[in-house]
Amino acid sequence: MHWYIDVLKKYATFSGRARRQEYWMFTLISSLIYVVLMVIDISTLGTGVIAMIYELAVLLPSLAVAVRRLHDTERSGWWLLIALIPLVGAIILLVFLASDSKPEANGYGPNPKLAAAAA
Repeated sequence: MHWYIDVLKKYATFSGRARRQEYWMFTLISSLIYVVLMVIDISTLGTGVIAMIYELAVLLPSLAVAVRRLHDTERSGWWLLIALIPLVGAIILLVFLASDSKPEANGYGPNPKLAAAAA
């Protein structure tokens, strides 16, 4: 759960790097919260309004952690736009987001794996 909270603490921080685990744990927890809210919302109100409000609330941190994840693979955050290409773009972006970190420091900062190991 701390991965989710850490990303929310960096609400709109687009600089730096994010580990693969940080990105995927945030995505998993956020998706689970969304599904639970949607089930509760549909069963009580019959709409998806509460879940949509949640999605809007975590849109900026989701974009920020995705950009930091791309930085970790030594790619610009602008690579997120490749997802606009139907089907192929989403697959390419998924591969980029699942790729391992560059082991050395890059133009976006030091390797977060090494920083976590040193702490």
